[in-house]
Amino acid sequence: MILDRIVESVKETLESKRKEHPIERIIDAIDERDERRNFRKALEMGECAVIAEIKRSSPSAGRILESFDPAELAREYEKAGAAALSILTEERHFEGNLAFLPLVRNVTKIPLLRKDFIIDPYQIYESRAAGADAILLIAGILTGDKLREFIEISRSLGMAALVEVHDSEELDKAIAVDACIIGINNRDLKTFSVDLGTSLRLASKIPPGRIIVSESGIRGRGDILRLQKAGIRAYLVGEALSRSDAPADTLSELLKGDVSCR
Repeated sequence: MILDRIVESVKETLESKRKEHPIERIIDAIDERDERRNFRKALEMGECAVIAEIKRSSPSAGRILESFDPAELAREYEKAGAAALSILTEERHFEGNLAFLPLVRNVTKIPLLRKDFIIDPYQIYESRAAGADAILLIAGILTGDKLREFIEISRSLGMAALVEVHDSEELDKAIAVDACIIGINNRDLKTFSVDLGTSLRLASKIPPGRIIVSESGIRGRGDILRLQKAGIRAYLVGEALSRSDAPADTLSELLKGDVSCR
């Protein structure tokens, strides 16, 4: 499966990183005076919050953008009304890079989510050192104990954790570890097929007081309205923006008509 291959490649990359940059060096590089931007608060503003994703490639779509300037995209998305930014940092399958985080942080004021396949505490510390305000934790590749541990580490570093689920079993795991922000991935990471109905089915099972984020498969304003009717107020949008000839205009169109979105 694609997901298994990605996780294995992440493990290989981690081994190399540990040798070149020991975790003690990563922790020493963290500037505690550099306050985090409030990711949770950004998603709670109004009735509609879009996390705009900066992504060049994906295993299912291949290279989406030939010309790619993360900093310029970030500026455009912030100006168009994005509540936060998602930065793909996985290198082998998404052509991402951890270095994108400080590049984007230097030109924006909204919170940054590091989107990657986090399987080790090392990655959480390097996320903080690179400037992330939040990290993605995928319930499908982590045990309940690991999920709880990683949430606690991220909180100790002042970062939020977006816990991603795709089915009822993964959702139960996220609820059990008291995840505050739960992302429902409409894309099955085993097959990479997309079904917006996944968010609609799972949202009603999430207890009050949690922030729900619908991820993947959001193509237009109609999808936003459909998700809003299910009580979902935050959305992670990637490919629809990356494939657009005018990404900032596409984001503005998604937010059209909702003053609270901006």
